[in-house]
Amino acid sequence: MKRLVQIAVALVTIVIILGAYTRLTDAGLGCPDWPGCYGFATVPTDEARMQAAQEAFPTANIDHAKAWNEMIHRYAAGILGLVIFAIVTLAIRRRMKGEKDKPFKHPLFLGGLIIFQAALGMWTVTMMLQPAIVMGHLLGGFTTFSLLTLLYLRESNFQPSPVDTPLRKILPFCVLTLVLIACQIALGGWVAANYAALACTELPICQGNWAENLEVVGAFTLEEADTYEFGIHPYEERMTMHVFHRIGAIFVTVAVLTLLSLLWRKAQTRWFTSMAAIITFLLVAQITLGVLNVTLSLPLFVAVAHNFVGALLLVSVLVLTYAIYKLDRKEVIHG
Repeated sequence: MKRLVQIAVALVTIVIILGAYTRLTDAGLGCPDWPGCYGFATVPTDEARMQAAQEAFPTANIDHAKAWNEMIHRYAAGILGLVIFAIVTLAIRRRMKGEKDKPFKHPLFLGGLIIFQAALGMWTVTMMLQPAIVMGHLLGGFTTFSLLTLLYLRESNFQPSPVDTPLRKILPFCVLTLVLIACQIALGGWVAANYAALACTELPICQGNWAENLEVVGAFTLEEADTYEFGIHPYEERMTMHVFHRIGAIFVTVAVLTLLSLLWRKAQTRWFTSMAAIITFLLVAQITLGVLNVTLSLPLFVAVAHNFVGALLLVSVLVLTYAIYKLDRKEVIHG
């Protein structure tokens, strides 16, 4: 089981990277149908299948590069889904054998989540990149990554040293920081889903009299459209989304720095000081990547890395929070 969860963690990181790459190369509609591509299991390239695809989707402009980006992401997500269902099956078998000290509800929830993720992936295509669906799909991927990491810790019977029990005092602040990071990721997802990443091209907040041009209500509402590809919001609303993401980054930075300060001062064992070092590195990397996104006008590699490092920062703070929660606490029956 532990090895299977390890494989799932590795796969979900690949799926997250591929998902960001697909979104940032504007390949979300590279295949106009789901789960196949123009009615086929692979991207149609030969003359006969190309003709059939054009007849089935007469308004579609077949772009092989974008279609392959989308299908490779789907293949990876499909493999991840199969691995998670294998984890669920093993969890059920263990419970049927009477092993009540092993995680059970946790894998079942993951199984339900991956089904919902597949539905979101389908709706992303059928609803023509509706931003709320796109953002939800991104958050679902990050949640899957988080829950798989926690499941790995539980399957490993992870238990921090009781020497660090005084760290339990900072548990509430860990939870607050985790919530702020999750909100910031949601804002980033909203910016990306509405093609607002280049709405602000200056630092630290935005260019011009941005405060006078905010359109908060419009920025966070959606009107019906035939397609949402490349966004439907006017500039002022996209700018507002971006401004909120920038301000959110400031709040997250302050929260993480405060948490790190507490952790560096109070940690006694190498595990917690190592986590502090990892989170410090990820925070610096994420800020640097965010700045480079602005100054270099959203280069693909940097934008994908910014998405992935955000996921790593979220999961790292989650692992820290879980470890502090586990201090001086032992689970008897796993859910």
